[in-house]
Amino acid sequence: QVQLVESGGGLVQAGGSLRLSCAASGGTFNRYVMGWFRQAPGKDREFVAAISWTSVGLFYADSVKDRFTISRDNFKNTVYLQMNNLKPEDTAVYFCAKTDTYRSRSPGAFDAWGQGTQVTVSS
Repeated sequence: QVQLVESGGGLVQAGGSLRLSCAASGGTFNRYVMGWFRQAPGKDREFVAAISWTSVGLFYADSVKDRFTISRDNFKNTVYLQMNNLKPEDTAVYFCAKTDTYRSRSPGAFDAWGQGTQVTVSS
């Protein structure tokens, strides 16, 4: 059973940066597509970014494109989300998740999730 643990969240001012990490254990990390999602209070969980097994495929939500960068290190079993030029509307709990489905952006396609890490952006 795959376990995912996020870290790196916190409070940052608008325009600032944060780097989230998600460490995986209990599975074959380099066989999984990894994704980041976020959920703000009162809103549905939404797709942020995903990365294919070999990092060739990178997918982003329009709202974060050109500001966020997803990457992975298959030797460390870790996926990252570098977030730059943060905006107050980026405030949410951020989750990492894994799927075996390439190009999927639907939360329902992801079958293992971390507990989430809070990101708060002040204006």
